[in-house]
Amino acid sequence: MKLLTLEERKARYERSKAGTAPRIVICAGTGCVASGAMKVYEKFREILGKKGLSIAVVLEDESKPDKGDFSIAETGCKGFCQMGPLVSIKQKNILYCKVQPEDVEEIIEKSLLGNDYIERLLYTDPKCGSKEKEMQKIPFYSLQNRLTLGLCGNIDVNNLDEYIHHGGYFQARKAVLEMSDKEVCDEIMASGLRGRGGGGFPTGLKWDLTRKQKSDTKYVICNGDEGDPGAFMDRCLLEGDPHSVIEGMIIAAVAIGATGGHFYLRMEYPLAIKRLRQALKQAREAGFLGKNIFGSKMNFDLKIKEGAGAFICGEETALIASIEGKRGMPILKPPFPSERGLYGKPTAINNVETLASIPVILRMGAKEYSKLGTATAKGTKTFALTGHVANTGLIEVPFDITLRDIVGVIGGGVINDDGTLCGKVTNGPGSDCGCDFKAVQIGGPSGGCLTQDHLDLQLDYDNLAKIGAMVGSGGLVVMNQGTCMVKIAKYFMQFTQNESCGKCTVCREGTRQMLALLDDITEGRATEKTLPLLEELAQTVKVGSLCALGKTAPNPVLSTLTYFRDEVMAHINEGKCPAGACEALASFKILKDKCKACTLCKRTCPVDAISGEIRQPETWEIDQEKCIKCNACVPVCKFGAIIRG
Repeated sequence: MKLLTLEERKARYERSKAGTAPRIVICAGTGCVASGAMKVYEKFREILGKKGLSIAVVLEDESKPDKGDFSIAETGCKGFCQMGPLVSIKQKNILYCKVQPEDVEEIIEKSLLGNDYIERLLYTDPKCGSKEKEMQKIPFYSLQNRLTLGLCGNIDVNNLDEYIHHGGYFQARKAVLEMSDKEVCDEIMASGLRGRGGGGFPTGLKWDLTRKQKSDTKYVICNGDEGDPGAFMDRCLLEGDPHSVIEGMIIAAVAIGATGGHFYLRMEYPLAIKRLRQALKQAREAGFLGKNIFGSKMNFDLKIKEGAGAFICGEETALIASIEGKRGMPILKPPFPSERGLYGKPTAINNVETLASIPVILRMGAKEYSKLGTATAKGTKTFALTGHVANTGLIEVPFDITLRDIVGVIGGGVINDDGTLCGKVTNGPGSDCGCDFKAVQIGGPSGGCLTQDHLDLQLDYDNLAKIGAMVGSGGLVVMNQGTCMVKIAKYFMQFTQNESCGKCTVCREGTRQMLALLDDITEGRATEKTLPLLEELAQTVKVGSLCALGKTAPNPVLSTLTYFRDEVMAHINEGKCPAGACEALASFKILKDKCKACTLCKRTCPVDAISGEIRQPETWEIDQEKCIKCNACVPVCKFGAIIRG
């Protein structure tokens, strides 16, 4: 059977009603699916069918009629995960939030068949209570530049022709048929693209080093082992736009002369794996993968390797070992994978976001792409924005953006523990971050803290490195004043210690001992010798670990000691947690001016630590020796007379 050209596929899509009919776009990323997006999708199909309205599709046999009153797109993540399920009515520029199946019929009647909108389903600004129906005017999207995520959330993830309609695979074909390996490498080097997975190594240089190696067999690998807590950038790209990553790998194969490639994905991403398998099948059937791709003499295909979820397999040499069927443990470098990688052959490894950026760069041109960002960090970066912030989700911003704009504008400001928006502001221009803002943990277990002093810092590789942090894969966890920074450092150290592969003693035992010292601090056992020992141990682990994951493991601890030393010292010297978050250091007090001596707290206390006479508030007190800090008394007091300090 004759394969269609890209132009023929694009024209077929444009002729179909699927490309022109009034369009319902349903976000079907993991977040929205978990909130019931597929039930909403099926409800649309059901009610449209009951009303005698048809759904447009792309027909392979164009002799058959395609009535197509409406089209429905099952897309990837639109980013605004906390507002899901999200439904867009494209021609009318309406975005509905938190849509449920029972809302579908009203949406069809008012917004598809009519020209009205449903106010209760619109985004509500937590600052002023105003409603907004247009996605572009919602603060969460206002400062974003969605280049890599440009099609994610906008195209039907199941439709190859729609990806092609938006320019998909044209750059891969150009690379295969018109460009030399050196020309591809030079273009990527000129763009200034650096690896988006953590280290920030120049992508074009990595490819060029691999290209220069003499070997009949070379490999490209997509590192999709996204293991940082709170990070979901790669997962969303693979769920929503897998063809862009495949196209990036084809271009990488041209650049280095690869004969094969692998996706390495963690098995915890079932939806991403399912959609990637489907995309690979579509690409093979279209002649974009396999033998003689795009009608050339080049043979290139891709396989999927599912990892078991070991954090260490995000490190490239451990990843290679896992693909080879060995235990995922790092090896000493050099030689680097560009010299001797998978099965001993030259190998280029890039993460999902890096590879998805490649078609964008070739489409825009390196010169235009390099205008975005800063002098040392070009283009855009995706971040997973979570924590104590009004708007959470997946964002993509230029590298020259500041933390103030991310937290204050895109994030909508810092929220209190009860979910309410902090009404105060910090000092300085454009102050929209609540004064309750305390810190942002960036880069996950390998990263560090950013404080109020860093609100106007541009988030590029070099700026963050100077203050002991890193971009990492792109996790941003916002914390308010109720967060104990020692507990945060302890959380990441617990994660790292659990995930240490154990190969080198410094990492295996060093992280264990660092965690024990942090336990001492949060549980009141620390002495004046604890802090110097912790700092010395952190530096030892940083210098002596075998791989980059071990070398960066102390970063959250060192960052906390640098920027929140007074808080750490309060734990040690005063036996007090300033944030009131460490249970072992908590103390409870009865405010006698508020106490009504009702005895409810005494009856609730499981260890009889509360005493006092009925109707005599001045006699009520808590025995700190008996108190087990269970917090049972605080919520039962109707008068707010018991506080935790």
